[in-house]
Amino acid sequence: MTGLRTGQLAAAAGVNVQTLRYYERRGLLAEPGRTLGGHRLYPEASVTVLRVIKAAQRLGFTLAEVADLLARRQPDADLPGLVAGKLGEVDRKLAELTAVRATLAAALHAGCADLVACSESPECPMPFAP
Repeated sequence: MTGLRTGQLAAAAGVNVQTLRYYERRGLLAEPGRTLGGHRLYPEASVTVLRVIKAAQRLGFTLAEVADLLARRQPDADLPGLVAGKLGEVDRKLAELTAVRATLAAALHAGCADLVACSESPECPMPFAP
């Protein structure tokens, strides 16, 4: 029987063993075969699956979304739709962060040194309204 043991797979994919087992429990990684001694033995393709999981997480996908992406490997999968949805989410977050940044920069420029005093000033850019 050929394949990678748990530690070998974790090292090859750049994850720790606990992460590997967690992904297996979550169903992101197929349960491996076992050696006669009971050791897990993963197919080589598991390295690619783990790298895909980590890349998707870096792009902002949750593990539930990653599971959905992995389940949609069939030809009728709507990967472009999922990616477009995530892109829209990222755009909304960028807009929110841009607004927060502008408010913080305005507060810095206005010289707000005390939040209570600033909240009573009509020039204060901080959003104290209910």
